Amino acid sequence: MSPLSSVEPADGVADADDVDVDVVCLGESMVTFVPSRPGRLADVPSFARGIGGAESNVACGLALAGHSARWISRVGMDGFGEHLVREIAATGVDTAYVQRDPYRPTGIYFRTAGERAVGSETASSGTASSGTADSGTASSGTANSETADGDTAEPLAEVVYYRAGSAAAAMSPELIPRERAWSGRVLHLTGITPALSGDCRALMRELTVRAPGRPLVSFDLNYRVSLWRKGEAEQNAEPGPAVLLGLARRCDLVFVGEDEAEAVWGVRGPEAIRAALPEPEVLVVKQGGAGATAYARRPDGTDAITFEPALRVDVVAAVGAGDAFAAGFLSGTLRGLPVAERLRHGHLMAAAVLTVPGDLGAPPARERADHLVALDATRWGTLRFGPGWTDLPSPAEKWAETAAVEVTDP
Repeated sequence: MSPLSSVEPADGVADADDVDVDVVCLGESMVTFVPSRPGRLADVPSFARGIGGAESNVACGLALAGHSARWISRVGMDGFGEHLVREIAATGVDTAYVQRDPYRPTGIYFRTAGERAVGSETASSGTASSGTADSGTASSGTANSETADGDTAEPLAEVVYYRAGSAAAAMSPELIPRERAWSGRVLHLTGITPALSGDCRALMRELTVRAPGRPLVSFDLNYRVSLWRKGEAEQNAEPGPAVLLGLARRCDLVFVGEDEAEAVWGVRGPEAIRAALPEPEVLVVKQGGAGATAYARRPDGTDAITFEPALRVDVVAAVGAGDAFAAGFLSGTLRGLPVAERLRHGHLMAAAVLTVPGDLGAPPARERADHLVALDATRWGTLRFGPGWTDLPSPAEKWAETAAVEVTDP
């Protein structure tokens, strides 16, 4: 299958009639426990239960945006696994290919409020890797811990994982048939999965091989140094940076944070990242509070380079924004939109997540999102979003309400 082209936006994505769903997302999800009040994990008295997982977050975001999405993974035959599958399916995601393992548990983790440092032990699988998010900006990188006024906001998060030996870590080419993973127009993967086990690395290589029937393959780097440190401790394990670089080069669409690329490969700046990753047809470099730059290859082999600035957002919780950004960009890709509009849809979906407490937020209605995306650069730059903004009526609804008043009032 020919990969995505910036000149012919719909190229590389299979026709809807040829596949089961728009997008398949494959990877581990876990039950997350968030303290009921601020403080260290050692001090808080109780926790609220939620779900977290980069790939399932993308699937949920796409389903909520009106696309058909499927999540493939493995969970334990336990209450936590049941909860995960039920909550993800409730957003409209197809979970028919999720396997239950009677011997391995579902992964869980505990975290405090706050955001990760790049690749640190505090990284969570649903963290905000879609923009430097403070009380003034939100886009495509990592949240910081200061407000727009420079006051300290949230400290870095404290996260404790209980995922070693999980059901998802046993994913392998034998357990996850390639034809199931290739059953969508797009397959979305992340760099978290190959860090889980040798079997997972083998599966990732199997799913990114170029062969007939392969869909467009999307890959979000999602570098987690703590996972790779444990994985590299295994006998004869490959270094994480080399594994991630090899996988990214096999994919058609790649998302990478500018800070991540420096942390994992020692590469700084969008141009240098593109030079390190010339193979993907589309490379999206997330540049924190500045915005995001997309490199899309033209038929003559040169790149069309598109930059879209970040949005200003009153952040409620800086988690899940990176996954939402990827979902928004993928939504635009599925619709065949120009690259600039895909970037803007990514920013809008990230803003929807940043203005709610958890990893998932309902995206704006498509008509409203399209209206905002179509604004000129000046008006786009004046936008600012706070909690509840996605519940506002669409332009058509506002017109209908106004028309009704004009008709019914004497």
